[in-house]
Amino acid sequence: MAQTQHPMTLTQKILAHHAVNLERPWVETGDILRVRVDWTIASELAWNGMDRTYSMLGRPKLHDPARFYLALDHTVDPVTLANDARTRKLADLARAFAKESNLKHFYDANVTIMHTRFYRNLVQPGEVVLGADSHTSSHGGLGAFAVGLGGADITVAMTLGETWLEVPEAIAVDYEGDLPFGIGGKDVILRTLGALGRNTVAMERSVEFRGAAAHRFSTDMRFTICNMTAEFGGLNGIFEADEIVAAWLAQRRRGYNDTALYFRADDDAPYLAHYPIDLATLAPQVAKPFSPDNVLDVTELVGQPLDGAFIGACTTTEEELALGALVLEAAMADGATPTPMESGRRIVVPGDLLIQEQLGQHGLWAIYERAGFVVDPPGCSMCLGVASRKAGKGETWLSSQNRNFENRMGEGSLAWLASAATVAASALDMRLADPRALLARVDRDRLATILQRTNTRSVPEITTATPEMTIAQHAAAGEQAAGAGAVVRGAVQRFGDSVDTDAIIPGEFCHLTSTEALGEKAFYYVRPEFRERARQGATIIVADEGWGSGSSREMAVWALQGAGIQVIIAKSYAFIHKRNLVNEALPFLTIHDPAFYDLAAEGAELEVDLSTGQVRDLASGQTFQAEGVTPMVRALQAEGGLVPAVQRHGAGVFSMLTA
Repeated sequence: MAQTQHPMTLTQKILAHHAVNLERPWVETGDILRVRVDWTIASELAWNGMDRTYSMLGRPKLHDPARFYLALDHTVDPVTLANDARTRKLADLARAFAKESNLKHFYDANVTIMHTRFYRNLVQPGEVVLGADSHTSSHGGLGAFAVGLGGADITVAMTLGETWLEVPEAIAVDYEGDLPFGIGGKDVILRTLGALGRNTVAMERSVEFRGAAAHRFSTDMRFTICNMTAEFGGLNGIFEADEIVAAWLAQRRRGYNDTALYFRADDDAPYLAHYPIDLATLAPQVAKPFSPDNVLDVTELVGQPLDGAFIGACTTTEEELALGALVLEAAMADGATPTPMESGRRIVVPGDLLIQEQLGQHGLWAIYERAGFVVDPPGCSMCLGVASRKAGKGETWLSSQNRNFENRMGEGSLAWLASAATVAASALDMRLADPRALLARVDRDRLATILQRTNTRSVPEITTATPEMTIAQHAAAGEQAAGAGAVVRGAVQRFGDSVDTDAIIPGEFCHLTSTEALGEKAFYYVRPEFRERARQGATIIVADEGWGSGSSREMAVWALQGAGIQVIIAKSYAFIHKRNLVNEALPFLTIHDPAFYDLAAEGAELEVDLSTGQVRDLASGQTFQAEGVTPMVRALQAEGGLVPAVQRHGAGVFSMLTA
């Protein structure tokens, strides 16, 4: 084993500890690593596509069935399960796999939201977690390196126990100042998004949340902030695990686990930039449609009429659910009553049956029901707009979920994002309200009791961990498949910034696995003419910054392939989607020259040489050079994608590809 004093970030130390056959006793930005994986996790919606990949791989044994976690949560509310054959098919497919593979951690419908149970019961500081969901970043709240990837990546890691990663650039968000009581993780991350912007400084980077204030955040707050690092555009979000984390681990039902590794970033860690955020005077935050960085103080929006109120989804923790109930209780104690509305306009969904039981013992669900809320069983519910709970066209809903993209809560819906406390304060009159006067009346000792934060059990002593690194020569490179260069011609379909995967393929169509069927639904709501334009020869997408942001769904790539798209050209790409493009062998190029984008308007004719990265505008004759890709990407492109590479090289695929 080798150790080094070379300065590293928190993320770099975890990756160095998990890397196989390092070239030197440290890692730095741009290194391509072969990495051991501690956990892979997925939902039934992701498993639908993963099962296809798993079958293509020959359905091999899992590397460790006790380290693959599968939960049914995205589509499986009881009404949908009873009435929708597509949902039953998704659930049955996941159940059959759980039985086939003898999974230890399988959670059937309406038991938990996948990230909630995993965070609360299983993940440990210092682990590497890969999930087939973009909000896998949540688990950085306990000091793990946790990243969402497409289903092919997760399936391969699930079977081999390893993956490849490029060490990302890192930024530090430095939180300072004491938060006012009741201003929580949702307000903090919305403030961060509003101040720094979505898909900007965090794009494809590790986001390390630091500063004196960060060490005062509860584990629930850290979860929410890391959860919405996906909306920030970061590859992962992470906090240093500290005494607050150790105290949380000590309360787990299975007891404290001494496998936790408390890594620390070095004082001179190579952050690309530091971004200070002062929280001392932070007000409740609200994000207006259609972007989570379209953020204002609640005071600027008081009185906004609402058609519905939703408290739930993975980003809404036990802490937020409890605080929302106590805000409602304070309001009703003043004589406020819920404005009469049809049932289902106020909905609250706990993230886990254990949370439901705990808060029920303290009478909190009865408070919600007195306030006119329907209490549904655990699940993603309205956040995804694919099950029985949906917002109608033109309806404005205030929600404690994490995304407010177009059509996110249902076709034509208007989602506004806020904390559970703000949603609760607004739900009685169905007008957006500032919760602070009600928060001031909440009994803090009672809240601590509800959240089991009065435990005086001694916390195990924390020892700062040092990465243990093995330094070895790379295995000899095997023969690679020959990548065939090609020249493609086509007309442009032009897009702007931050086109998200919800737009490319809406969630309600993610049960499909046929590329042709998915292609028929590409851009179904926002650009219904997309498929027909592609049939007519507009087979080249040109976009601005952040193409493919949002969900990890690899169906977005399959939909583009099914529609006939030959190549994508953009200024930048969301990390997960770009990796899915590599895995599925759909060519993509990165060009920054503004002159190219001036010429590449809707309908422009281009010629693209995929072997050289040269792009020629046929009308003007001007030629532009795309950026080169990393050797690892070239290797996978030459193999025809991830699955063909595994089929060809077997268990040694990452040893060969990283050589």
